[in-house]
Amino acid sequence: MTYKTAFLALIALPISFALIGCESTKEQFDFSKKAPDEFAIVKRAPLEMPPNFNLRPPRPGQARPQEDSAVDEAKQAIFGEEGVSVAQTEAAPVSEGESILLQKSGVDLTAPNIRDVIDAETQQLNKENKPTIDRILGVTGKKYEAPSSVVNARAESERIQTNIEQGKSVSDGATPTVKK
Repeated sequence: MTYKTAFLALIALPISFALIGCESTKEQFDFSKKAPDEFAIVKRAPLEMPPNFNLRPPRPGQARPQEDSAVDEAKQAIFGEEGVSVAQTEAAPVSEGESILLQKSGVDLTAPNIRDVIDAETQQLNKENKPTIDRILGVTGKKYEAPSSVVNARAESERIQTNIEQGKSVSDGATPTVKK
């Protein structure tokens, strides 16, 4: 072994140990552990008993007949079942246990003006949390946004229903708000 190769080995060895610790080097040489993508995992449909025992042999690479495609399953998960009307998707009546739970949690004790309280607290915090540079320079008169308007749910529902009955888009017309 010549001095040149010994010198190169002496320099290359610490550099390689230093590079092993780098994250990009680990990924480039595939030293890092990779967890499976939870969104890429597709569950298999359960096996079914055929109506008769004259089975056709399976063909490799062909989709199983009892499975939907991943795209169809995703559409069903996002948009729900096809052919389900609004009447079928309405909430079930509240059971006795659920009503007791709601009473114990204090749902009926909510403040009716909670939005006004939150808006007032937010404005107070905005005044107190003025940027440091504004405090140093004495900048005043900075305007803060007014609290957002509250949608009148009942009137909005009626507006949407009339738009649907008339064949218009649900976004046509002004959104009714609660006047303070």
